[in-house]
Amino acid sequence: MHIPDGFLSFEVNAATSVASAVCCAVAVRQANRTLSERQVPMLGVAGAFIFAAQMLNFPVAGGTSGHFLGAVLAAVLLGPLNACLVMAIVFGIQCLVFADGGLTALGANIFNAAVIGGLLGYVIFKALKGLLPKTQGGFIAAASLASWASIVLASAMCVVELAISGMTPFYQALAPMTLVHAVIGIGEALITAMVLTAVLNTRPDLIASRYQLSPAPAI
Repeated sequence: MHIPDGFLSFEVNAATSVASAVCCAVAVRQANRTLSERQVPMLGVAGAFIFAAQMLNFPVAGGTSGHFLGAVLAAVLLGPLNACLVMAIVFGIQCLVFADGGLTALGANIFNAAVIGGLLGYVIFKALKGLLPKTQGGFIAAASLASWASIVLASAMCVVELAISGMTPFYQALAPMTLVHAVIGIGEALITAMVLTAVLNTRPDLIASRYQLSPAPAI
């Protein structure tokens, strides 16, 4: 999720930077229109949590490691466009302050994490939420499965970008990349489930994507 400089072509960097900039501009405009003073601190808290959680790596098979992304979690808590804004800020700070990801590839990294991971992940969450039972368990299951899918889809998009840039053959890189991230996605799903369970049990009013409980069966 943190592509260094020199891996992507100018065309890929330019296209993903434009797409990320448009997404962030729409997110800022919506935030200015809709966010209340009470909601603004939530963006900062969510961003700080995701930033800190991304610094912690966990081992994956073959000597590789993964870390939490948090795009779907942010989308469920804050709404998809606000999540896009939070992910862009997190990745921007990581790039500019910690040199985690290249400056020329910042647009691509934001696109993969925020647009693919966050927005597309949220679409998957909404679809699953409509199919699963309208209960807390169904809500958490939908978010967890969507967070897993967001990791795999973001990694697949990274392969597409590298292939278009001539860095690696698409068919040779797709399976290894997505299989590793499928394992990383399990950690993503577990963390998402734990955080949402804690929030639902303490402050369900903080979740933007509310759920409606099914009525209790008649006895």
